[in-house]
Amino acid sequence: MRKQVIAGNWKMNKTHTEAEDFAQTVKNDLPAAEQVESVICAPFPFLQKLVEVTKDTPLEIGAQNMHYEEKGAFTGEVSPVMLKELGVTYVVIGHSERREIFKETDEEVNKKVHAAFEHGLTPIVCVGETLEQREANKTMEHVEGQVKEALEGLNQQQASKVIIAYEPIWAIGTGRTASAEQANEVCTHIRKALQEKYNGDVAEAVRIQYGGSVKPANVDELLSQSDIDGALVGGASLEAASFLKLVEAGKHE
Repeated sequence: MRKQVIAGNWKMNKTHTEAEDFAQTVKNDLPAAEQVESVICAPFPFLQKLVEVTKDTPLEIGAQNMHYEEKGAFTGEVSPVMLKELGVTYVVIGHSERREIFKETDEEVNKKVHAAFEHGLTPIVCVGETLEQREANKTMEHVEGQVKEALEGLNQQQASKVIIAYEPIWAIGTGRTASAEQANEVCTHIRKALQEKYNGDVAEAVRIQYGGSVKPANVDELLSQSDIDGALVGGASLEAASFLKLVEAGKHE
């Protein structure tokens, strides 16, 4: 059975003090790491303090983005070397807001995925369709293409460790959520695409999260689906009590 991964994506929210208070509040009330993976992906300025505060607890810390180069003249960017030295363990790559607002391409996403593995970081690779693509019945084609391009050049061992987050763009921050059946249908298709690209073992190993207005009220139904292995959560991860409920829902005894 694949272990669920509940990851909070704080986006550009909280102050340094608020971030530390959150970590202090939740760190001792989380289920054991053997039962569920608990992750907070925080803004860059908070990462060092959060890693320090959560040391030897089940809560892992991730970044929301990174550059694929180790160093260089890339003003405003953060490298995988920097993240690794801080003790960060996960990194979100290719979030729709990065793709839509900052014009990240599939090629850049792929480079970042390779860089993550080169530096011992676990990539959470985001894929998802627009409302226009869904209404044009292009969801599966689009998402499959994103997955295959993001993983291009990875070997089977690397591919099996990728976390894929399916986030329909039309459901992010809108209050609209894909039904559990809709979400699972796409996640099942992603797993079939992985089988085609690699093999059944890789497809079975990869964890596929759902993201898009996930909250305590709907998380149980989403996580009960056959091919959904966790959630990438935005707004509902900002409050400690809400995040703890989400993680509890993903717990395996």
